[in-house]
Amino acid sequence: QVQLIESGGGLVQAGGSLRLSCAASGRTYSMGWFRQAPGKEREFVGAISWSGTNTYYADSVKGRFTISRDNAKNTVYLQMDSLKPEDTAVYYCAADRAYRSNTYTARGAREYDYWGQGTQVTVSS
Repeated sequence: QVQLIESGGGLVQAGGSLRLSCAASGRTYSMGWFRQAPGKEREFVGAISWSGTNTYYADSVKGRFTISRDNAKNTVYLQMDSLKPEDTAVYYCAADRAYRSNTYTARGAREYDYWGQGTQVTVSS
């Protein structure tokens, strides 16, 4: 069982930036970020392949958010720039335990086997 620990959430003004980190206790393959705002369903934010060469983003964050990873540290990052109040949510890290390919990015919540506890991001207007 792999544990995922997120960090880096907090309160930021609109237009600001935050960087989230997700440290895994073991090896994982495709990794992703999801978020859930109050009263809304959990939504996909973005994903990164095992090799780190491929990423995929939801339209709502494309061009503002960047996912990267350091496999030596078993850590994935979510750099969030130009934050908007509508980005306010609990952000979750997720990991796929199955190897599919070096470039595969898992995009559906059901593809992920491990989930972090979440970290709150609040963007004030």
